[in-house]
Amino acid sequence: MGTVRLTAAQALVRFLCAQHVERDGNEQRFFAGCFGIFGHGNVAGVGQALQQYADDLTYYQARNEQAMVHTAAAYARHKNRLQTLACTSSIGPGATNMVTGAALATINRLPVLLLPGDIFASHRPDPVLQQLEAPHDGKLSVNDCFRPVSRYWDRIERPEQVVPAAMQAMRVLTSQAETGAVTLAFPQDVQAEACDYPEGFFRKRVWHIPRPLPERELLERAAAMIRGSQRPMIVSGGGTIYSEATDALRRLAEQTGIPVGETQAGKGSLPYDHPCALGAVGATGTFAANRVAAEADLVIGVGTRYTDFTTASKTAFRNPEVRFVNINVADFDAHKHAGLALVGDARATLEALSGLLAGYEVAPEYRERSERLNREWDREVERLYALNRGPLPAQSEVIGAVNAAAGPRDVVVCAAGSMPGELHKLWRARDPKQYHVEYGYSCMGYEIAGGLGVKMADPSREVYVMVGDGSYLMMSSEIITSIQEGRKLTIVLVDNAGFASIGSLSRSVGSDGFGTHYRYRKDGSLGLDSEKAPGEVLPVDLAKNAEGYGAHVMSARTIPELEEALQEARRLERTVVIHVPVDRYAGVPDYGAFWDVPVAEVSEMEPVRAAREQYDKNRRMERWYL
Repeated sequence: MGTVRLTAAQALVRFLCAQHVERDGNEQRFFAGCFGIFGHGNVAGVGQALQQYADDLTYYQARNEQAMVHTAAAYARHKNRLQTLACTSSIGPGATNMVTGAALATINRLPVLLLPGDIFASHRPDPVLQQLEAPHDGKLSVNDCFRPVSRYWDRIERPEQVVPAAMQAMRVLTSQAETGAVTLAFPQDVQAEACDYPEGFFRKRVWHIPRPLPERELLERAAAMIRGSQRPMIVSGGGTIYSEATDALRRLAEQTGIPVGETQAGKGSLPYDHPCALGAVGATGTFAANRVAAEADLVIGVGTRYTDFTTASKTAFRNPEVRFVNINVADFDAHKHAGLALVGDARATLEALSGLLAGYEVAPEYRERSERLNREWDREVERLYALNRGPLPAQSEVIGAVNAAAGPRDVVVCAAGSMPGELHKLWRARDPKQYHVEYGYSCMGYEIAGGLGVKMADPSREVYVMVGDGSYLMMSSEIITSIQEGRKLTIVLVDNAGFASIGSLSRSVGSDGFGTHYRYRKDGSLGLDSEKAPGEVLPVDLAKNAEGYGAHVMSARTIPELEEALQEARRLERTVVIHVPVDRYAGVPDYGAFWDVPVAEVSEMEPVRAAREQYDKNRRMERWYL
């Protein structure tokens, strides 16, 4: 085998160009490109390599390092984790800006490769610009911050280390069970060093994505538990969609009559109008799903991590005899709640269970109840879509207008604030990829960058980004990137002059919206909900801000105006921002669901004492699932 003399950065980029994945006979390149912002820590190394191999690996320019990781994570999610983007930054703040994005990718089990520049491996010119000096550790750099939020971390201190580091990175990135952010810290001097690399390192490599099955004995035990249950329920998570198991889920539900609730990542597992669909479950759940969950004696979790929102802080499943069967490719998640762990691919496992459950159906009255709850919930959605309480529209009405404007294949993107909870309840998903809400990390600022990732992954779909003013102010910069790349987004900017989600939470814990208004300081305060005139709203013109980025901007103060703007947006070819002021206090009910947010145990404030009393009552419903 011959060798090729390349710099370490050139070798890594050339390696990335040759990586492919295959599942079910469908093969594709794994890396669709590389986002980057250059600085002294990567411009002459990774930057030069990306320029040299630009025909094989597209370079994308971003405005914010955190945002480019969000875009890559959204891209990977829309591609069912079978394709992703790499991200490179300089050392120092460029690198640490990516830490939040890394945490989001890892928590959501999404593959993203991060290549932050690092300080000199030689340590000769130390301390260099932006270097962290630690008196107790000569090798410590800010890139060590990535260790706890990466599924794999390495520092390439010699050029030949590129070979094992790159192979280990691909092992983790292509593992459906272990995937997340992978960080290869890359000292700036090593990036530019040359080495003789074996030619075999750069040959096309195809990573097979298997569909493992649990042991037959475990499948038979699970089938026996289902047959022996009276009120089984399926909770479908993101793994159902990543595994492309939605058809298998639908067939099993129709065959058995077992109703299905959905997590945030699993929403769209069934079309909203399917008779077995109960919609969102948990703290942001529908009354349909939560009523069934409260009585279920068997919960079949498919590809779910069982977060506190899914279990309503372990109060959703109230049957004292409830048991769990968990289908998950990750052993860690499959064993949660002392469940029978079916460690395997969601689609393959559901298909195997369908065969073992031949002839089994739930009782007719149980199936009929689920179908009736589905219809009752649909009527509740209609009510919330048309509150018409004025003078400003409710957020639920805005969601209804966007849902009506969106086609069956169009995608809604959101992440943080009050919007995700209301979307989870109210969005009528008709396609497994129509609903894209990042709620594993619920990261403010993800929305626009994430929408860009979705649009890059599938330009044939219209992408509707729903973002509150709080998230918009944190990270709106990728509007520019969407325009630069010709990736049109329709951004519905919901403006309630503050942090409405936390304002609602503040009221629930007795704090009267403290610290959640965007207002001038007056008499020492930024305003409380109970104050009649807490000060003027800050004169921030978000519409002008978006226009300054180059977006086409429209404003809508009523639902008819919003509907007209959405129709016009479909006709336009560049990114659109529709600015919609909404009623801060017109929220969607929680339908009795609980989320454990501790309230001060003692306080001089009477509303806080009352909130604590209610909190103690709710906490008594929490239980261990053993």
